Parts: sequence; structure tokens; C-alpha cells
Amino acid sequence: MKFTDGFWRIREGVQISYATELRDVRTESKRFTGYAAVRRVTRRGDTLNAPLVTVECFSPAEGVIGVRVTHHAGKRHPGPDFALTGDPNGAGTVRTDGPVTELTSGPLTLRLDGSGPFTLGFHDADGRELTRADAKGTAFATTGDGAHHMLTRLALGVGEQIYGLGERFTPFVKNGQTVDVWQADGGTSSEQSYKNIPFYVSSRGYGVFVNHPGAVSYEIGSESVGQVQFSVEDQSLEYYVVAGPTPKDVLGRYTALTGRPALPPAWSFGLWLSTSFTTSYDEATVTSFVDGMTERGIPLSVFHFDCFWMREYQWCDFQWDPGVFPDPDGMLARLKEKGLRISAWINPYIAQKSPLFDEAAALGHLVRRPDGDVWQWDLWQAGMGLVDFTGPEARAWFQSKLKALLDQGVDCFKTDFGERIPTDVVWQDGSDPERMHNYYTQLYNRTVFELLEKERGQGEAVLFARSATAGGQQYPVHWGGDCWSSFEAMAESLRGGLSLSLSGFGFWSHDIGGFEGTPDPDVFKRWLAFGLLSSHSRLHGSSSYRVPWEFGDEAVGVARRFTLLKHRLMPYLYGAAVETHATGVPMMRPMVLEFPGDPTCRPLDRQYMLGPDLLVAPVFGPDGEVEVYLPEGAWTHLLSGERVTGPGWRTERHGYDSLPLYVREGAVLPLAGDDSRPDGDWLEAPVLLVHPTASSDYAAEITLPDTTGARAAAFRVLRDGDVLRVTASGTERPFTVRVAGGAQARGAGEVTVPLA
Repeated sequence: MKFTDGFWRIREGVQISYATELRDVRTESKRFTGYAAVRRVTRRGDTLNAPLVTVECFSPAEGVIGVRVTHHAGKRHPGPDFALTGDPNGAGTVRTDGPVTELTSGPLTLRLDGSGPFTLGFHDADGRELTRADAKGTAFATTGDGAHHMLTRLALGVGEQIYGLGERFTPFVKNGQTVDVWQADGGTSSEQSYKNIPFYVSSRGYGVFVNHPGAVSYEIGSESVGQVQFSVEDQSLEYYVVAGPTPKDVLGRYTALTGRPALPPAWSFGLWLSTSFTTSYDEATVTSFVDGMTERGIPLSVFHFDCFWMREYQWCDFQWDPGVFPDPDGMLARLKEKGLRISAWINPYIAQKSPLFDEAAALGHLVRRPDGDVWQWDLWQAGMGLVDFTGPEARAWFQSKLKALLDQGVDCFKTDFGERIPTDVVWQDGSDPERMHNYYTQLYNRTVFELLEKERGQGEAVLFARSATAGGQQYPVHWGGDCWSSFEAMAESLRGGLSLSLSGFGFWSHDIGGFEGTPDPDVFKRWLAFGLLSSHSRLHGSSSYRVPWEFGDEAVGVARRFTLLKHRLMPYLYGAAVETHATGVPMMRPMVLEFPGDPTCRPLDRQYMLGPDLLVAPVFGPDGEVEVYLPEGAWTHLLSGERVTGPGWRTERHGYDSLPLYVREGAVLPLAGDDSRPDGDWLEAPVLLVHPTASSDYAAEITLPDTTGARAAAFRVLRDGDVLRVTASGTERPFTVRVAGGAQARGAGEVTVPLA
């Protein structure tokens, strides 16, 4: 929200009170509180009839410093709140030196100098200022409608770039944008977002998280061009500055605070196929799709039933439409015999025609209006109500309906919607409706995910979720929502996914070919390569099928090639997934995340790193031409073996069976011997594809996980003169070592390969 009218004036109807002068500081060993007047105090009378802003400074975890700015502290606080971890006793150390008070936590220091105008400066371990709230950086404002806003402005350095704030489809670098953190079902082609996260990462090596689950308004160099402003309509504003120095360090600290992603099961990384949304389908249709994939040599891992598995006007009743699926138990058993996992679409809305509506209403499990009536509308489902997940009984009730499906053979759920949450309602636990609008999705996805973990076991739970807020990364996977079937929408989807990855989300997917409309074969074939080089891969549409043969024989070949390639890459990909689970660093990484010191990488949003060592540049045009930037070092094309030296831009042209897919110099890429499935035995005839550097002391180590994420084996690679020696530990089974562009050898225990 903008409060000023240009640089000099305040907008009509707005009054701003800035923290101007420090009047007192109260220190403890690990935190301090400052009290700032909003005007200069030159005599005792100036302390009367004027506000005093309370500024609490603390550290919940090493390398994270929190600031809570409050005007009136007596406002009722009904919640909800983000669930944050950290040291309840505090992780910082306070020191004073004359008028200066400092709070240090790990490599981050907050400095408050009481000798001048009120400012808060954040410094790294070398004393370099990362950002600051300067003389007009801490304030509250009232507007003509009587609303009260707390706001902070943090300085932007020259050339500093801002990323994140959720899955945003607007330009990747957020400078110059107004961003409203407010859940909306807006597709992928506007400023609205399904996944709004009040957290951003700076190219200067820090992040900022606003600890407020409701509406947060950002002006990122778009009101005061040298500052990031964020504001909330409240009496208090709490934010955390998160130390780097690298973007990976920032994400590691942020996800330690808000929750690390769970590790999805290995089978979920295979290809998912859907019925699509409004298409006509029954068991015969489903069987023809599944058998058609098998006949064409395209391995399928998951089959997804979209909305119309239930009866029309009755979403959700969690009952198979008996007119279409008369034998659901038998159908699911027959699909499971084909080696498939089953996904079913759900949402948190209960239509009035559903038998569950009266049941839920009678039990008090539906959200109500202030007058006690059940909240209802006709948008989406006729007369639908909304499950009130703030009540533990409602959560258990909802889980009981899903458990019946799990008992039938369903393995996972697509948790659609969760954005259209009203604010003119009363929640069972007394939550603030404005704060609950964004937060609702967290309760929804957590309810479903926890049931899956309970019933299927830890490591076997996976969602396909559309909406999310801060902390939602704990319940993967998230997909990009309703995009069009075009090259432009394909690029929008990638841009949104990369933005989400810099918001703490480790696993992300999208609808291959696009959702709305029907893609032409060019779009579909190019999207196949992109989709199967994403963390998760799903064929899904709206009013048309997405089976590859609908788009021609060549599309079938492309689908087969990249599905088998993904299966071959699974030891590498699952190793990256284990890293994501452990550290919070996403699988699909913007170039700036992996190469923060390369200025060319900072704005790039049409290519990415898949794990630490694979560079992917999807093709966004029908002629196969694509521009790709390779950072410094030698890069080897995984499919052709071509070796290229960076840094530099390249313009390449690729057929449908290829795209820029480069392996980083120094990498050891573990490949599966069996490409028939994503969750096979990765120690059965693995291949280690080594891309050594030219250095005479080249050495590398890799760990192969098993399908639970545990360490199955490790390999140490060492250059010894003109040969590579590869030593295995944890396994006595044979493996193959292949030097990129060179020789290969097979053995067990230790394998030696010539480098010539």
C-alpha cells in the first residue's frame, strides 16, 4: 500500500507517525527493547499527547534477528500465527557501547544508535551493512477510512535485487513491483497468486520474513525507489532479517524457522497421468489410457482421478459416482495390479447436495457467519459450505472421510483450492478472519498430509497442492495452478515456480501442456521435456485429454524419451531431494541460487539448475531456438556429449527430443541401471558419469540414497595421474564408471578408468 504522494507529500487522508527519536532502551542479555518518540523532544511538554513506538529486538535462532514494532499493545490477538521453531530462550547476545546498542546472532548484528535519528542497521559478520530502517523506516499510519497500518521501510542498495514472495508470475526480479500477499484463485497470468509467502531474498545475501499470516502489502522500490516497504493493517508488525551470506544459507535458516520440506516418496517422482477435469471418462477410458501408455513404452507411476470421480453437484461427498464407477474397489485393485499408485482430487468445500453437508452442519464443522448461519455461496459448487479446520473435531471428521478412500486403495490426494476463503465469518477457535484468509490452506494441507503419514507411514505421504502460505513447504508437492496451453503460459509457470523456490518451497510441478485450452503439438512436446525435468511431472488438462498420442506419434516418442531419462536420473534426483529435505535448498534452483556471484545469473528466469549439477533451459518456441547462459567452467551436454566452456551466452536449436541440458564440470552423476520405474534398486548396475575438472588434484564424493532417503552407498572419485580411481563403500555390488567423452570400466569395490 502506498502512503506517500511523491517524495515530499503524504497522500490525502493519510497521517504517518515515524519513529523519530530514541527515548529509552531496556536491555537484557539476549534482547533489548527501544522506545521511540514520533517527534523530536526538546522539552518535557513534548512527551505529552504524543505516541511512543515500542521496538522489541530479539533472536529466535542463530543468524535470525526479529523486530517487533508496536503502537498500541492492548489489541486482542486471536490468531492464527505461523508455527515457528527456534530457541525459546533466545539466540542473541546484547552489548552496549555508549549510545549504541547491538544484538548479535551468529553472523548478523542489529545496531541501534541512540545519538541520532532513529535507525536500525543490519550488518553481516564483516561489518558490512546489509540493509537498514532509516529515519523514516519505522512508522505507523492511519488512513481516511479509519484503518491503522504498521509499516517498515528497509533500504535497497545500488543494484540490489529482490526475489520470492511466493509463486509470482510477474517479473522474476521484484524491484519496481507492488505485491499484495493475499490468496487468490487468479490463474497464472496476473499479479494474483495461489501461494503468497511474506518472505523475500535479496541479492545482497539476506532475507526478510514478515511474521503476519494475513494481508501484507509490499512496495518494492515502487513507492520509495530506494526501499522495500511492507505494511500490515494492525497495531503491531513483526519481521525477521535472515542472514546469508549466500542465498542457500538464507533459505536454510528460513526453512529451519518455518519448517523443512518433507521427503516425498520415490514413486512420486515418476510420471502422473490424469483423467483431466471436465472430460468424459469411466473405467474403460482409464484402462485405455493406462494400457495405451504401456503399449507405447511410456512408464506410468501414478494415475489421478480429477473432480468428476464424484457425482455432479456433490463435491465433496468422497463417494465414487456409482453411475460411472460401479465397482471402485475392483477398479482400484485392477489399477494397482498394473503397478500404479492412485491419486484422487479433493477440496475443502461441501456442496449442499452432498449428504455430508447436513452432517457437517449439525456437528458444527462448517464455517459460520456472525449471525450463526452456515456460510454458503454458489461459486464452484451449489450452496457449498467450508470445512472449519480450526476445530480438532472437524479435522478428525474430514480425515475419517479420506481414510475410507485410503482403505479402498487411494495413495495420495490432490488438495485443490483453499484460496477463496471469506472474511465475513466466525471461526470455531475464534481466529481473526482476515488472518485466516491466507492461513486456511496451511490447516487444510496439514490435515490431509498428517493423515497420509499416519496411514501410509512417514516418507510415503505426498500431496498435489495448489494453495500455500509460509510453512506450507512442509507438505509437498505444490503445483502451479491453472495455466493456459501456450508457450507464454509455460514460461509464466516456470517463472512462478522459480519464485516459489526462493520462498522456501523445495518441490514443485505444473500441468504438462497447460491446463486451459488444448495445446498444439509444438507446445505439448516442448512442455513434455520441461515437465519431465521438473521435480514432479504430471499430464493434466481441463477440457481435453493429455495422453501423448492425442498429439501425434512424435509426442509419444518425446514422452517416452524423457520419462525414461528421468528414471535413469533418479539416483541423482533423489539425492537432490534428500538434500532439499535436509537443508531447505530446492530441487529446481534459479541460477542466482547456485551462482550468486555471477551478475548475469541474477535476472535469469527461463533456465534453472535441477539439483546442483544439471542445467536445464526449456524451449519456449516452435522453431526449437533457445538462448541459454552457461556460467564459468566447462559444461557437457548430457544428451549429445558436446563440451562447452562458459561464461557466455549461446543460441541453440533443438529438436523435440532435446533441449539445453548441461552437466556441470566436476560433477559425478549417478544413473540408474533400470529405467523402467522411478523407485527401483539404484544399486543394481548403477553408472557413475564423471565430469572431471582439468585439475591434477580433482576429487569428488557422492552418496547414493535408497528409496527411503537413507544412505545406501558412497563413492569417492580421485584423480591419480592419468586415471580416475573410484572407490565404493557400503556396497560390494558392481558398478560402472564412465568418464564424459572418454573411457568406461566396470567392477566392484574399486574401479580405475583412464582419462585419455
